[in-house]
Amino acid sequence: MNMSVDTLLVAESEEGMRLDRFVVQRLPSISRTRIQALIAAEIVTINGKPAKAGWTLVAGDVVSVPVDAAPPAPSMPVAEQIPLTIVYEDQFLLVIDKPAGMVVHPAPGHRDGTLVNALLGYTDDLGAAATERPGIVHRLDRDTSGLLLIAKDDAHAAAPGMSRTMVALGQMMRDRTILKEYTALVEGSLDPPAGLIDAPIGRDPRHRQRMAILAQGGRPSQTRYRTTEVIRGRSLLVVQLITGRTHQIRVHCAAVHHPVVGDSVYGRPQPPMPPRQFLHASHLAFNHPITGVPMDIVSPLPPDLQTFLDAWRAGKN
Repeated sequence: MNMSVDTLLVAESEEGMRLDRFVVQRLPSISRTRIQALIAAEIVTINGKPAKAGWTLVAGDVVSVPVDAAPPAPSMPVAEQIPLTIVYEDQFLLVIDKPAGMVVHPAPGHRDGTLVNALLGYTDDLGAAATERPGIVHRLDRDTSGLLLIAKDDAHAAAPGMSRTMVALGQMMRDRTILKEYTALVEGSLDPPAGLIDAPIGRDPRHRQRMAILAQGGRPSQTRYRTTEVIRGRSLLVVQLITGRTHQIRVHCAAVHHPVVGDSVYGRPQPPMPPRQFLHASHLAFNHPITGVPMDIVSPLPPDLQTFLDAWRAGKN
């Protein structure tokens, strides 16, 4: 049986709309819930490529919606025995020091080998355990290393499928009461050496795997930075995320013309280069969501970045 596909051409007046809102507007006979399910199943395409709900559209894009398709049930991640570096653990939460190269949660092309697979192999006590992202309250890019906070405590459910810790940490993230600091090496010297970058971030309408500064349609985004050392034309920074947008530090640093060293997506790599982007989640500070005890956790630079920095500081690379 042939599948019915609605093909929608994006008009100039619709440029900049989110995909999900565009489809809901153009296909009012289909419920919003069904449209969201079709998009989540990655069977709605833009110009022939699977698309995500939040992607913004450009005039001339062709959106294809298989209106009578049955979205497949989402596959739950499976437990895998993958070593983890655990820097703190109690009955309510974990703090993991994630290595560079590890994806946080399963996604197309990364269905296994992720942090979520490793967590499921380590413990059965994860917040929101019956979901694709058990325990995950924030994330790091694949090539960014460092500290990640994970919710446990399913025995004290505060909402269907969620744990008390998961709910509390989520609210703390929204209230911005968790300090998240990164160590970054960027190109050039910042003027002023400390300050705030305040620029809205959204999906790049012309390169949808990237993010960009968007005056229209971007989400408010703030990054605070402080220079700790200038070394041979590159600056070592302590960077604090106030908001938590995708690729935020990398996009903001590039926007002020000081891209993260080694960032091949938002920068223009200049040799010598580190083995990956020089960005590490080095510090978490917060009051424990259940006990209220102040927590202060630090992760030193991993060997690959420390070795590169030492060689750069010594003029050996």
